[in-house]
Amino acid sequence: MEPVAVTEIGQFDTGLQDLFCDYVPQVFRRADFRRWRAWGEWDDAYRAFSLLEAGRVVANTSVMRMRLLLEGREVTAYQLGAVGCLPSHRGRGLARVVMNAALDACGDAPVLLFANPTVRQFYPRFGFQSWKQMLFAATYDAVPEGPPAPTLSLEDAEVRAGLAALSSEGLPSTERFGARGYGTVASWPVANGFARPLRQLGPDAWVFAGVEGDTLYLDDVFAREPFDLRAWLPRLIDRPIRTIRFGFTPERYWPGAVEAGEDTEADLFVRGLRLSPEAHRFPIMAHT
Repeated sequence: MEPVAVTEIGQFDTGLQDLFCDYVPQVFRRADFRRWRAWGEWDDAYRAFSLLEAGRVVANTSVMRMRLLLEGREVTAYQLGAVGCLPSHRGRGLARVVMNAALDACGDAPVLLFANPTVRQFYPRFGFQSWKQMLFAATYDAVPEGPPAPTLSLEDAEVRAGLAALSSEGLPSTERFGARGYGTVASWPVANGFARPLRQLGPDAWVFAGVEGDTLYLDDVFAREPFDLRAWLPRLIDRPIRTIRFGFTPERYWPGAVEAGEDTEADLFVRGLRLSPEAHRFPIMAHT
């Protein structure tokens, strides 16, 4: 039987959330929402627009409400995620149905998404245009020194609350094209084991960072006040480094960083959104 209506799954729809959580790993093999949901991170900012058939979700587009920053100006926007259809149900136009339902829910607000490279031709049909994201890097020699910065665990509810507070109330890692209040977005890759460790640089400055080879990957910074990032680097590394790679536009924390090529793993699509002509990278911890 063909599904006849799109079902919206929200914060308190626990039974429908179970069906959504069953759907996700069937379409995205490495993704799961169960742990994130158990942490209480599914709040009123996240809604799933699903087609149900025979008691299961067969297609979905989710909408995350975002507080975007564009050159320092905050705007309400939406980011799409978990867009797909069960392999057994493809070719019937079901993804188009849920996309339209999700976009209707967004109204006239700007919308963005990060797409799988295999579906680049899909989103322009809905008024999206692709937008280049750049990589940023800096040459910097440092060696470990002093006690290592503590590692924080988002298994701890107090840590999750702290991340949410720093994200909402503190300084954004970038104002060129960034966001505020995305603690529940940043916690999702952690819940799935995709994120680098969360390290504490004092009580009100936390970073997602890790060393690979001789490179420090600094994925995001959550801080209440400005601080000297360079002074903390020896405590973030366990071996000598020569390079830093940034997961965001580092105009605040490392203005001397240089463009290091295009981010070919981030297929950004935007609708109703005018972005800076300057090179930028939307924080990777803010991707849904």
